[in-house]
Amino acid sequence: MNFISHKNFKNIAYLFSCAIFFIFTSCEEDLTKLNGNENKNFPSRIIYDAKIVQRDSGFITLKATAPIIETYDLIDSPYTVAKKGMKIEFFDKKNPEKPGNITAKFAKIYDYKKFYEARGDVKILTSDGQRFATQSVFWDQMKKRIYTKDTVYATMEDGSTLVHANGMTAKDDFSEYKFFNNSGDLDVSKAKIAQPKAQ
Repeated sequence: MNFISHKNFKNIAYLFSCAIFFIFTSCEEDLTKLNGNENKNFPSRIIYDAKIVQRDSGFITLKATAPIIETYDLIDSPYTVAKKGMKIEFFDKKNPEKPGNITAKFAKIYDYKKFYEARGDVKILTSDGQRFATQSVFWDQMKKRIYTKDTVYATMEDGSTLVHANGMTAKDDFSEYKFFNNSGDLDVSKAKIAQPKAQ
């Protein structure tokens, strides 16, 4: 009788140890799967009252300011985002004293591509004093192009506002630009956009 109970105890101990082995093995596999699918799309750096300066051969080409900037660089296509708005000043070597600027309620910068996206009450002021307003703008700094498909409002020298329902494309220094509207392409590259009158 003692022999049988000892044998039963051995069987129970063996089964218990097997169960523990399988539990640990399955937990280890689950952890491996979890780590393999780990979400890395979270900010690696957060900057408050951010100021960014970009230079080319010592010359300042761009200055950006934002209340808060989040950098996501643990992913394959790193980007920087300003969810509370951003102002970007861009400088022309021909007229460095009068930078143009873009302001928006939201901005996203794709670091490696040097591609900028601005959304929400976007306003553009060129170094020549030309003014544009729209809801979104995309700036490909590598190709030196700015474009949008949203309606663009441009204020002319005489104070009138031109409305272009289907967007625009331009060189990023605004030396050339073209508006698109329902009647076709309208090239207004020679038009002068007025600065607002002082009040």
